[in-house]
Amino acid sequence: MLSYHLQSALGDLRDLIKITESDVEDIKVANHNPQFDRLKLKEEKLKSFESKKAMIDHEISSLMIASPDKDLPELLNEEQHAYLAELKVELSNLRDVNKRYAKLVLAVSNLYNTFLERLVPTEMHGYTKVASKESTFLKVRV
Repeated sequence: MLSYHLQSALGDLRDLIKITESDVEDIKVANHNPQFDRLKLKEEKLKSFESKKAMIDHEISSLMIASPDKDLPELLNEEQHAYLAELKVELSNLRDVNKRYAKLVLAVSNLYNTFLERLVPTEMHGYTKVASKESTFLKVRV
């Protein structure tokens, strides 16, 4: 059962990586709608991975309880060791892809915020921003 959960978790991680790589490519060309469309799928894959990770933890705990005199590496077979090694690699890959995506999201966010600030200047009143009365770009003439 542990091998099955490890395989399933690997599948979810690989799917998350593919989705995030698609997000990276779309944000580079300012194709934002597909990113928003994939959010639900991404959330489902993440929940699925978390569920499978909990099942993996439970299976490993059960193995350790059943054989308290053995260390974890002795309880797992070669296939399971290989799956755990792949899981570690894929988690690292997901982290790297997410870091690239986060940098792009931050850059795009800063760009839009800069444009908005230039269009509608704001001032701080306490902890809130309010539109400045002296907008330099937008003027209404009657």
